[in-house]
Amino acid sequence: MGSAAEVAISNSPGVCIKNNDSIRSFLRSASNETHLPQELKDVASRLLSQDNLLYVSLRSIWTGFQPSSRPELMVLLSGSEFVFRSPKPREKGEELKARLRKLEELAERKAYQELVKDITPSKETTEPFSSYKDQLGFGLHVGLTMFTGYLVGFAAFRALFGHSPAMSAAGGILGLVGAMLVETLLFIIRTSDQPPKANRSKLKKP
Repeated sequence: MGSAAEVAISNSPGVCIKNNDSIRSFLRSASNETHLPQELKDVASRLLSQDNLLYVSLRSIWTGFQPSSRPELMVLLSGSEFVFRSPKPREKGEELKARLRKLEELAERKAYQELVKDITPSKETTEPFSSYKDQLGFGLHVGLTMFTGYLVGFAAFRALFGHSPAMSAAGGILGLVGAMLVETLLFIIRTSDQPPKANRSKLKKP
């Protein structure tokens, strides 16, 4: 009986009840009971001063008595109340903690960007050829400029060097290259001086 009582008493998780006068009287008599194992007497002595006690401990002491010398269990428990203990909070795993930290950082970063979006410069850049119309217009313009440069060079070298086909062709090629270089320079100047879309939209606002 002693080993079974030790197992029951050591199983601390369980139903907890509030101590009262009738239970204390029973525990006091149990601590002096000669037929009760010593470990149960020690448990009864400890439970006397406690406000709450485990039902399994009280029942272990109660079952240690002779049936003829113990009170009815329902009578012993009358007037007592259950004590509900809050469960321990679940511990978060390391992976969950890392995900929560990442979500918090993203939320803080988004909130900061929303806060300073009106005072920080936009990262948007203007694409030179953002539409098919722009690409087609630029291509036609470059082709016309190069063709004009070729004709000018061809005519200039023909006037300077007579009717030599080789020199006239060389002059046309030189004019074509010159026109292409001029067009490239103009394109660089236009793109470097053009403000971003975000800045243009802000300038249009009253």
